[in-house]
Amino acid sequence: MEPDHPSSLPESPFPDSPPSEPPQLSPALVPGPPQPNRLRRIFFGPEGLRAGWSVVIFIGLLLLFVTALGTAFSKLHLTRRGDLGARTAFFGEFAAFLAMVAAAWIASRIERRRLLDYNLRGPGRFARFATGIVAGFAALSLLVGALDWGGWLHFGPVALSGSRILFYAAAWAGAFLLVGFVEEGIMRCYLLFTLARGINFWWALGLIGAMCADLIIRVKGEGVWGVYLMALLGIGPCVWLFLRKIPGAGFWYAAWVTSTFFGFGHTGNKGETWIGIFAAAAIGFVFCVSVRVTGSAWWAIGCHAAWDWAETYFYGTADSGLVAKGHYLTTAPAGAAFWSGGTDGPEGSVLVLGVILLLLIAILLLYRRRDRAAALAAERLQQAAG
Repeated sequence: MEPDHPSSLPESPFPDSPPSEPPQLSPALVPGPPQPNRLRRIFFGPEGLRAGWSVVIFIGLLLLFVTALGTAFSKLHLTRRGDLGARTAFFGEFAAFLAMVAAAWIASRIERRRLLDYNLRGPGRFARFATGIVAGFAALSLLVGALDWGGWLHFGPVALSGSRILFYAAAWAGAFLLVGFVEEGIMRCYLLFTLARGINFWWALGLIGAMCADLIIRVKGEGVWGVYLMALLGIGPCVWLFLRKIPGAGFWYAAWVTSTFFGFGHTGNKGETWIGIFAAAAIGFVFCVSVRVTGSAWWAIGCHAAWDWAETYFYGTADSGLVAKGHYLTTAPAGAAFWSGGTDGPEGSVLVLGVILLLLIAILLLYRRRDRAAALAAERLQQAAG
């Protein structure tokens, strides 16, 4: 007989039914793969801190340091408001240079980069810089020569003599070297590099639109049309890059934004015409192209410094509507402002557009040809080794 006690597990009333399955959890309760932190994705991308936040941090720091150092230099009587002399220009630009370096250094620490990473590396940096100096002086001299030939500019007597010639030549050289470092350091170094790594067409279009809207609301006068023209000229090529999904298009979006912004920054200068402001934006684009073909901003820094030195000190013309003290030669515009530049100086003449175009062609021919020659030489070496 079987033992008379109940089984520990009761028999199923349906002996042929399949064994019961473990209970299923609701899909909402099933743990999935770990999701990335959404807040982190807002601030960080594949290359670290997103470009937009980097730009905001840099500009915020730059404004803070410029205000602090500008106030300190004014208290020390190193700069004076309204003074167009070499001393005020030098120390004013020196304060801006220190502010820019400090802002860029802090931003570079946050981004885990080095200062030279912002378009200051590349081959032959000293040669690029020296070539830029020659190009800048030659281009401005060509423009002044064309104005003189056409009768739109007249030369007066030499304004300096003796040791004052060398003193002001050196003082203005120092001031405009700092101008080259500051303006190119902001535009073609930090902003161009940073925007190029993270901007897309829609962000570029939005930034351009914001600049134009600000001018419509805040600024009156014909000069603003120079910014509008640069903005319009960039739409077509950038739309083409966007629709064709061209690799590396971010650089050209960034070039469009920074060049337009460079013209935008000149709208506050007195005496600027729409041609002068458009010329500033256009030369900014040439400087962007120089970064692309030379591998760094050194050519642009040298060209910018030499152009301003020749314009302000050597020829004594107005520079962006301002005539400085302590210039070597004396000149005066003559005739219609469309041709002479009027109060804007040579940069306000329509002839400046031709000179800028020649600069663009020259740099493309010079450095693209060198690149092709270097590539051909490398190919021949590989063939010989193979």
